[in-house]
Amino acid sequence: VQLVESGGGTVQSGGSMRLSCATSGFAFDSHVMQWFRQAPGKEREAVASITRAGDPFAVADPVKGRFSVSRDNSKKTVDLQMTSLKAEDTAVYYCSVVWSGRRYWGQGTQVTVSS
Repeated sequence: VQLVESGGGTVQSGGSMRLSCATSGFAFDSHVMQWFRQAPGKEREAVASITRAGDPFAVADPVKGRFSVSRDNSKKTVDLQMTSLKAEDTAVYYCSVVWSGRRYWGQGTQVTVSS
């Protein structure tokens, strides 16, 4: 199982950014996919999940209405569109999947929101 995030960087407060996660090594269209984030000094937290069919669920309250998750089963990718970014969104963002009873993580991509 491989998960590779891309699209991070630095953006000004109020800006937008799109993260993408390319996957391989498992049946992508048969698994729920999730985005997590971890800010400095804080625990990793779930941001948003998406069903196999592409329906978002479990969107965290701090990002509700600003972040949206989507997937392309033909490309085996899952994206996180982030808008109206705030300084408190600064974190390393990870995509994740549970496969064969074990949770897998990508290497993460840094998102820094400057105020």
